[in-house]
Amino acid sequence: MISFPKPDVEQFFRTYVISQFAISKDESKLIFSTNMNGKFNLWAMDLPQTYPYPLTYHDQNSSFIKIDPKNRFFLTGFDHDGDENYQIYALPVEGGKPFPILTGDRKEKYFFAELSKDGERLYYMTNKENPNFLDARLYNLVTKEDQLLFQGDETTTYLVTTSPEEKSYVYIKMYANTYVVAYVKVGDEVFCLTPSPEKVHTATDALYIDESTIYFVTNFEEEFSYVASFNLETKEFATILKLKKEDVTGIKWHEKTRTLYIVTEKGVTDQFYAYQIDNKILTPINTPVDNIQQFTVADSGNLYLLGRSATRPFNIFKREENGEWHPLTDNRVLGVPESDMVDPEVVRYPSFDGLEIEALLFKAKPEVANGYTIFWPHGGPQAAERKFFRGLFQFLLGRGYTIFAPNFRGSTGYGASFTKLVEGDWGEGPRLDCVAGIEWLFDQGISARDKLFVVGGSYGGYMTLLLAGRHPEYFRAAVDIFGPSNLFTFIDSVPEHWKPIMTRWLGDPEVDKERLTKDSPITYLNQMTKPMLVIQGANDPRVVKAESDQIVASLREKGVEVEYLVLEDEGHGFSKKENEIKVNRLILDFLERHQ
Repeated sequence: MISFPKPDVEQFFRTYVISQFAISKDESKLIFSTNMNGKFNLWAMDLPQTYPYPLTYHDQNSSFIKIDPKNRFFLTGFDHDGDENYQIYALPVEGGKPFPILTGDRKEKYFFAELSKDGERLYYMTNKENPNFLDARLYNLVTKEDQLLFQGDETTTYLVTTSPEEKSYVYIKMYANTYVVAYVKVGDEVFCLTPSPEKVHTATDALYIDESTIYFVTNFEEEFSYVASFNLETKEFATILKLKKEDVTGIKWHEKTRTLYIVTEKGVTDQFYAYQIDNKILTPINTPVDNIQQFTVADSGNLYLLGRSATRPFNIFKREENGEWHPLTDNRVLGVPESDMVDPEVVRYPSFDGLEIEALLFKAKPEVANGYTIFWPHGGPQAAERKFFRGLFQFLLGRGYTIFAPNFRGSTGYGASFTKLVEGDWGEGPRLDCVAGIEWLFDQGISARDKLFVVGGSYGGYMTLLLAGRHPEYFRAAVDIFGPSNLFTFIDSVPEHWKPIMTRWLGDPEVDKERLTKDSPITYLNQMTKPMLVIQGANDPRVVKAESDQIVASLREKGVEVEYLVLEDEGHGFSKKENEIKVNRLILDFLERHQ
């Protein structure tokens, strides 16, 4: 009989990404952003038909999709080759060439906030006249009048939502990922949605139940985020719903049934609920995925969601009347059934100080296991490795590699105190959590001391470099994907509107000079002796190319084996399928050469 070879890397990476979607008011059209044809474009379906067709040939990432309530047009935002300087365009619902609405030179940013119910007024944020912060503005699509609502100062500010009659609006001030204060502005008056703006907490994802009632997500005086309300007439803050050890991450309101739909983060998976606010009944809703990227409630009450699981790529689903979820897309790994992929085990281990760390352990199947393990520190750092599909993981598992991904201190989903532990401590506590995880792998017999690699991107790339410098004895080789190498130059080069949060998040270059030096990978060049592969996007606005340039040049000067790939048309990630395939082929080849 015919003996087929193992699945090729390209089979896993021909699986496409769906980054977001929008449903028209009458539910006749679904528009979504995907790299289905190799580059990111907008595609559509005319429901109930589910055959997709292209709307754009722009070949760029989209930051949002908003369909006009009367189906006359839709709005979207495009950047340029990963630079994240999004600008706003309009297109007819049939698609075509993007028409500029709010655009400027390539350094200008325009972030969508909201479109009025009649589709005539566009609320947005921009750095056009305020390079260091973001201003909130209102643009009238009919008269072309452009009005300043408020000027950003002090720190990063975002407009969140407006009231049904546009008499008030909610905005947030961001002092750190764990310190976000929400305000409502009514005329000339401004009120904080929580009782004390000085107390460190978060307040996000606000919506109006009616003209005077705001529901929002906050962790004010709690470890985990919950749903709260603010009444504009009484100026009262109230708790609406708390869930035990679950972080509320998103809410949507359905007015006709007076139902609040809620997504929560519980460790490495998401939960979905319906909460009837009048009788206070909370109903869990089963979903076809472990992680929910986005969900929408149509006027009819129909639910749509975009999500993925460890063995299931991004897909969009609609919930039928019988409670079953019907897939509107059929995104799958080419030629690889879900049963051939690996669902991770959730494991826990004690760190150096007794703190419990949760991790995902993807064990290669015995028939293909090659004895090697990949240690994967996640990005963020205030994020988490969760049960979601990564083509790289499943491909490497198919080639016999076991993968270990810890949610070290600073990760989200384990309470506010846990998440804050990385603030002002990027390189000590989290690094020692990683070291404890490595020792746990050895103690459990999962990995051998001479068969371990480290691979990571963004903060995970930083941690890869730091581990390679401070603990080279653990690893055969390292793969750094756009990771900061020098915390001083990193602080100085991040986007301007990030800079106000850097002191709390990472540190002050003068006050914390000793610690930042100790926590910078470039400090340990003399100990970086193992082979290394470095990947960098030339247009990366978060971790600029100079971060990789300096570590590569310094290591090569010392004679260390370093491979370096710069992607000239990418930013902080992969927007083009051919680049993604090229990088992951290179990672596989690099790992196999250093076994």
